[in-house]
Amino acid sequence: MSKGSVLGVLVRETTITEVTTRRTVLVVDFGAQYAQLIARRVREHRVYSEIVPHTITAEQIAAKNPAAIILSGGPKSVHVEGAPRLDPKVYESGVPILGICYGAQLIAHQLGGEVGRGSRGEYGRAQMTRIAGSQSTLFTSDLPDLQEVWMSHFDAISQVPAGFTATASTPEAPVAVLENDDRKIWGVQYHPEVVHSPFGAQVLENFLHNLAGCEASWTMGSVIDEQIAVIRAQVGDKRVICGLSGGVDSAVAAALVHRAIGAQLTCVYVDTGLMRKGESDQVVETFKRNMGIELIHVDSGAKFFDGLKGTTEPEAKRKIIGELFVRVFEQHTGGVTDAEFLVQGTLYPDLIESGGTDGTASVIKSHHNVGGLPADMTLKLVEPLRSLFKDEVRRLGSELGLPDEIVWRQPFPGPGLGVRIIGEVTPDKVAILQEADAIVREEIRLAGLEREIWQAFAVLPDIRSVGVMGDERTYAYPIIIRAVTSDDAMTADWARLPFDLLERMSSRIISEVDGVNRVAYDITSKPPGTIEWE
Repeated sequence: MSKGSVLGVLVRETTITEVTTRRTVLVVDFGAQYAQLIARRVREHRVYSEIVPHTITAEQIAAKNPAAIILSGGPKSVHVEGAPRLDPKVYESGVPILGICYGAQLIAHQLGGEVGRGSRGEYGRAQMTRIAGSQSTLFTSDLPDLQEVWMSHFDAISQVPAGFTATASTPEAPVAVLENDDRKIWGVQYHPEVVHSPFGAQVLENFLHNLAGCEASWTMGSVIDEQIAVIRAQVGDKRVICGLSGGVDSAVAAALVHRAIGAQLTCVYVDTGLMRKGESDQVVETFKRNMGIELIHVDSGAKFFDGLKGTTEPEAKRKIIGELFVRVFEQHTGGVTDAEFLVQGTLYPDLIESGGTDGTASVIKSHHNVGGLPADMTLKLVEPLRSLFKDEVRRLGSELGLPDEIVWRQPFPGPGLGVRIIGEVTPDKVAILQEADAIVREEIRLAGLEREIWQAFAVLPDIRSVGVMGDERTYAYPIIIRAVTSDDAMTADWARLPFDLLERMSSRIISEVDGVNRVAYDITSKPPGTIEWE
C-alpha cells in the first residue's frame, strides 16, 4: 500500500453535501420516528435534503446556507427537563422554517406562545378544519376546508406567539396550523409526510417550491454530474480499488466511480464464501466481461470461515467480516500496489443505523462498511452513495446503464450469509442456506413479486427439531423465510405472501435441501425487528 495514505485513522472523505453549490433543505431531527421519511419526501419533490441533529447551531446552519429548514417531530414534551431545543438564533436567520408536530410546538414554545398539556391526545386520523376568516399561505385555496390528517401528539398549541396566525384546528388541537409569513415560519401539528395525510404532499410541495423558493433540480442526472466532480477532485490521478460485494450498492458505486476516473479504478471481488448461490459467477460476468472494468476475483472463503470459527455473537461476526474484508484488499490487489482509495457502497440508512450521521444516535447494528472497518485501515474511503436511500441508488444505477439483474437485485448485507446464520458459521451451514435461499428467491420471481417485495430470503437458526420424513425420525434444522415490503429500509412491513406460494416454498425446501425438516414464516415488522435476523 502507498505510504501516502493516512495511517492509523479511518478517514471519512468529502461527500456530496460538502462540495456542491446546490442549496439544501435541512431536516432537524428531534428524535422523530419519521425524520428519515421527511427527508425522503423532500427529495421526492426533487429537492435535496439532509438530516442534521437538533444540537446544530445557528452558525453551523448558516455555513450550510440552506434553502429551508424543517423541524421534525419527536417523542418528548416541550415542558420536560432536557427536552431538545433549537438554537433560538435560527428563528432570526430569515431561512424559511416548517415545524412538524413537536417542531410546531417548539416554535410556539420558544417564540412566546403557549403549549398546553391537554386531557387527551390525538393519535391516528383526525379531521382538520380551516379556521373561518383566516388567511393561509401554507394551505392554498385549492385544498379543502375540511381534510383528514394524521396526528400523533398529547400536548397541543393553545396560543400562538405574537405575529403568528392560527389557520386550522382539530377537535383536540385548537392550533393545528400556525403561520407568520413575515418571519417565514410555519408549523403544522399533524404529519404531512405520511400517506395517511392525503393532502400532505401538496402542503410540502407548496412550502418547498412556493414559500421557500426551492428549485426542483435534484435528479439522478445531477447526482451523477456532482459526484463525478467530487470523485475527480478527491482522487486526482491516484489509483482506486473498489470492493464489490455482489449487492446493488457496491455495483452502483463501482459504476459511478468508473464513469468518473475510468482505468484508474480496479474492482476487487472478494468471494467470502458467504455469497448467495451463483452470485460470484454473475458478478464476474457483469463487471469483467460486460462493463469492461478491471476485476480481480479473490477466493477467500477458507480465510473467512477460519476467522469466524467459534464466534456466535452477531456484532462480533460483523466486525470480523468487516476487518477481514479490508485485510484482503491490503493483501490481494494483484499489481495494484499504489492504490490509496477504497470505494464502498455505504448508504444513508447504513450511517443512521450505525449511530447516525453525527454518531450520536443509538447503534442498531454496525454495518460492515461503517462500524466494522478496522481503525488502522490504510486506505482512504470514497463513498459516493452515502447520502442516498436504496430506491435512489436503484434509479442512479439505471441512469448509469447497469443491467436490471444488478439494479433490481434484492438487497444483500455486506457480511453476506454470515449474518443470516444464527450461531457459528460453517461451510455446511452455508451450503444449506444457499440452497434454501435460492428456492425462496426463485419462487418469488416465478410469482412475479420481485418488484413488490423489498427483500425475501432464508434464515438458518441455531436449533434443530424432530420431524418425520419417509416414516423415519429426523432431527434437522428449520428454515425461516423472511419477506418484507419497504420504501427505504428504515421501516418495513412483513409481506402478505399468498398461502399457496408459502406452501410451494416450504415443500421445495424440505424436499430439495438436505438437513432441513421444517419451514417457518416471520411476520415481524421493522420496528420492532430488523429486516435481517442475526
